[in-house]
Amino acid sequence: MTKFALVALLALELVLSGCGATNNTTTNNDTSASGNWEAQLTGGTDQASLLNFVTTFSVTNTGPLDVTGFAFFNAGSCFANGNDAESVSGDATLTTSSTSAVTGTLNMTIASNTNGSVLTLTGDLTGTSSGTSTTSGTLSNGVVVGSWSLTPGAKATGCNAGTGDFVMCQGKATCSTTASAAVKRF
Repeated sequence: MTKFALVALLALELVLSGCGATNNTTTNNDTSASGNWEAQLTGGTDQASLLNFVTTFSVTNTGPLDVTGFAFFNAGSCFANGNDAESVSGDATLTTSSTSAVTGTLNMTIASNTNGSVLTLTGDLTGTSSGTSTTSGTLSNGVVVGSWSLTPGAKATGCNAGTGDFVMCQGKATCSTTASAAVKRF
């Protein structure tokens, strides 16, 4: 009986020692991405091979891109340059690890407002967050690598369908893309 009482008392002590203990540590792995991004597309033929662009957007963690600027370097017959020539939308998912590595996805759709052409990009994003487990961070060294497809619009004379790969880099020194161009503001 004494052994049973001792085991029961020990079990009760273990249960009670856990009471009142709380974990006040909060984990905050929020990461936001913003600024200018340059995209270089490879593949495609003729006009479909000329669709490199620069864009400005922001997003935090997961959700739609808030696109505030976009311009093709060399639009050609598939897309026109100029204010309101394209509608740009997209979404991203940013996941930040405990070591501040950021991974995720980024998707964009660029639709011509003049001839109906649609360029779709789907890629995997990597980078580094400046945040800690208790502070929000900003993405740096962001790179998106993926595939693109072009569907010419009904009014797009000289524009052919195409597919290929792309790399999109955050800022001007992240990775190799074409020379920078001015971004038109929406």
